[in-house]
Amino acid sequence: MAAYQVVVSKQAAKEIEKLTPKVVQRIIPRIVALADNPRPSGCKKLEGSQDLYRIRVGDYRVIYSVEDMVLVVDVRRVAHRRDVYD
Repeated sequence: MAAYQVVVSKQAAKEIEKLTPKVVQRIIPRIVALADNPRPSGCKKLEGSQDLYRIRVGDYRVIYSVEDMVLVVDVRRVAHRRDVYD
């Protein structure tokens, strides 16, 4: 199976920059792992959207879309669970 390319949006990159180093150390490997498996166990498809998924990393959520035709995982948001769905 070919690996996907992981693209991080400007918004997600800014959100990651604001996180503590400890949280970033946990989130970055999970985002990188999406290249090999864009739908890992525990990921959920978001209701009300065509192609959005989320993975949990402690109290944080990574919201992303998967484009299977072009093998791209587009990370849209990375935020605390109370803020990510706004």
